Amino acid sequence: MAKTKTQFVCSNCGFTSARYLGRCPSCGQWNTLIEEKIVPDVVKNRKARISLDGRIAKPQKISEITIKETARSMTGMNELNRVLGGGIVPGSMVLIGGDPGIGKSTLMLQLSGSLSKSGGHVLYVTGEESASQIKLRAQRLKVDDDNFIVYPETDMSTIKEVIDELQPDYLVIDSVQTMQEPDLESAIGSVAQIREVTTDLMQIAKTNGITVFIVGHVTKEGAIAGPKILEHMVDTVLYFEGDNNYKYRILRSVKNRFGSTNELGVFEMQSFGLREVNNPSEMFLEERLNGATGSSIMASMEGSRPILVEVQALVTPTVFGNAQRVVYGVDRNRVSQILAILEKHADLLLQNQDVHVRIAGGVKIDEPAADLSIAMSIASSYKSESTKPTDVFLGEVGLSGEIRSIPQLEERLKEVAKLGFKRAFVPKNSVKQLVYPKELTIIGVERISEVVKLALP
Repeated sequence: MAKTKTQFVCSNCGFTSARYLGRCPSCGQWNTLIEEKIVPDVVKNRKARISLDGRIAKPQKISEITIKETARSMTGMNELNRVLGGGIVPGSMVLIGGDPGIGKSTLMLQLSGSLSKSGGHVLYVTGEESASQIKLRAQRLKVDDDNFIVYPETDMSTIKEVIDELQPDYLVIDSVQTMQEPDLESAIGSVAQIREVTTDLMQIAKTNGITVFIVGHVTKEGAIAGPKILEHMVDTVLYFEGDNNYKYRILRSVKNRFGSTNELGVFEMQSFGLREVNNPSEMFLEERLNGATGSSIMASMEGSRPILVEVQALVTPTVFGNAQRVVYGVDRNRVSQILAILEKHADLLLQNQDVHVRIAGGVKIDEPAADLSIAMSIASSYKSESTKPTDVFLGEVGLSGEIRSIPQLEERLKEVAKLGFKRAFVPKNSVKQLVYPKELTIIGVERISEVVKLALP
């Protein structure tokens, strides 16, 4: 009898090793390699010659390939339409990840209810909850339609039979980590199981034109659990983010084959479900205090949408030997760099000061355009002088103290003027070719020291 062959697969990144290793050489995580049996391809009847658009694949000259425009389906949720790039593309696969309890299942249930009301047939496959549990949540969310079918099952062979029988327009899998291929001996949620289940779902989506929404768990680092190939295979990857201490939830696109990435949708968690927030800028600024020190406003671009956020800073003398740097919502190394620039080029002695920086409302910003606003919040708190409540600061701060240009400045200024701000500090090099609202005063600045003198007299 032939000896059973095994391999060790990293549950975090999918790295394969012939022997056990304590630390994965690929992702660097400890104790993530799990032993699995090596088995041949379990899907015997997979149609390898079917292309991604459902037709028989064949070699073609690129000049002879015809493009067919596909009409998108509206979800009934404007924020979700924005993140998806304008609506749902038939036959696409959408992966949604997020922390436990953040509201992924609630979002999928509301989406399913909206799609079924508009005439679409939805099959909601759940491996984590019973049908009665789904019904209880659906009653709270007021989701009730004959086109919405709930199917609690984890066996992919049975699920495929039901899909062939019902031929739904939309398929929701909650979650992919609970699904299993019965012919595969690996444990549920293992790398091999997730890979095979996702391959089956992709084949179903592309050959039948069914839009598939997949809910995925995340690791403690915030990445979607399972092999990285999971994110490569799907068309769109969305992250549902938020803080349990806040009522707001942010849906962010990090990959989209049918639209721009880094789009952002904002929702508010309420007792009846998720409510769309149509103007996030007003939401993030509604609790700002007039005359408060250590506060400034900047316009962040999230995909194609400008959002105004408040950057807060608190600078206090340190009581320990080493000054503390506490940061939330922005990169800590970026803040340390800005502190060094302020000390060198704006004559602010910050080496013996504890500095706390955060973005109000739980938003996370990773673009250099926030540099000037972060610097002005720190300078305002250090000098105990407030910036004017109608001022906005936009620009990247270089290591020489210069204010550098940022992309999409005109779109940011339009949002600034719409919310009633009167003055904007922007890079001087961008002023000449800039088209901006007439009611807005534009001040072109060249150095960080110049901005501190003008904004904090």
